Amino acid sequence: MVDSARLSLHVPEPAVRPGGQPDFSNVKIAKAGSVPRPEVDVASEDIRDLAYSIIRVLNRDGEAVGPWAGSLSDEELLTGLRNMMKLRAFDARMLMAQRQGKTSFYMQHLGEEAVSCAFRKALNKGDMNFPTYRQAGLLIADDYPMVEMMNQIYSNESDPLRGRQLPIMYSSKEHGFFTISGNLATQYVQAVGWAMASAIKNDSRIAAAWIGDGSTAESDFHSALVFASTYKAPVILNIVNNQWAISTFQGIARGGSGTFAARGLGFGIPALRVDGNDYLAVHAVARWAAERARRNLGPTLIEYVTYRVGAHSTSDDPSAYRPKTESEAWPLGDPVLRLKKHLIVKGAWSEERHVQAEAEIMDEVIEAQRQAEAHGTLHAGGRPSVRDIFEGVYAEMPPHIRRQRQKAGY
Repeated sequence: MVDSARLSLHVPEPAVRPGGQPDFSNVKIAKAGSVPRPEVDVASEDIRDLAYSIIRVLNRDGEAVGPWAGSLSDEELLTGLRNMMKLRAFDARMLMAQRQGKTSFYMQHLGEEAVSCAFRKALNKGDMNFPTYRQAGLLIADDYPMVEMMNQIYSNESDPLRGRQLPIMYSSKEHGFFTISGNLATQYVQAVGWAMASAIKNDSRIAAAWIGDGSTAESDFHSALVFASTYKAPVILNIVNNQWAISTFQGIARGGSGTFAARGLGFGIPALRVDGNDYLAVHAVARWAAERARRNLGPTLIEYVTYRVGAHSTSDDPSAYRPKTESEAWPLGDPVLRLKKHLIVKGAWSEERHVQAEAEIMDEVIEAQRQAEAHGTLHAGGRPSVRDIFEGVYAEMPPHIRRQRQKAGY
């Protein structure tokens, strides 16, 4: 009998733990402008390298360079900057409101503003996003009223969801924002199904699926890739890799695939990685993927390499699992500051105008908060009535049934 070595289980570990020196040496950053921009009808096997590189447009000097640059005007860039600033100010006020006991729960977007704000501008009206809980920029960039967002967070009497969702789990069909699900990864399959239905109906609308790096370990993620690749669904499959799930680093979910984008290659899906803190790069890649979907070329998988600066939620203490100074060491910088620098370099913005815009935006957010807080609670004791619950779950009762029930004393 041949002696065999004892088996051992591999458990991935982060490069550094609390108290250690932050280390992002594993993040291989391509030079801005160096990654080619292929034709939209390219085969996945011909752009395999793009699943392992990082598409960047803004260089260290704030200049837009390379084949992915030039898709946005100065006016569009200024709108994008204001949208990111508004989301950041909104975050700050809602986080403070939670600390003051005005709402039970909140989740920040700090450091990830470019991903959702830029992506929304690459879509058309009628396209549908199936988001997770850190894509409020999709609503901000589509001019969804901040007061409505705050009403939902506060679950007040003007809450459009009537208190039937956790704070920050928005929903707006008009703005292409499918109801957020607390069951992570389920929306990925739903997005593919919605896109398939759009194609079956010969419609022109496409879908976008959203998931975090941690949730890619769920089976729904892989099921979505199977259906999307098999039926060439007109869907963009987004993975927001902010380095950390609830309390585990991204290596646990990534496993041995090297990158999250590489997961798409095994399904024959074109896969790209993009600098998620570069507004111009995010928009350019999103437009490329949207064009593929609209031309019946099938799905595209995009990994946004970014960083979650804040806690996972107000229920989380990140100092328990990562170094306190890690965000300062993140090599891809701050998305707001990077776009601000680019606009100043172009002569379309200035430090003085930025300070003024910050004040104006904060005033706008505070006024929206004042209006939201002027509304009372949803119901006495904060609880919906039985009638409200019934009518919120079931279809409206037909008039003849209602009359019969009234006769019977119901």
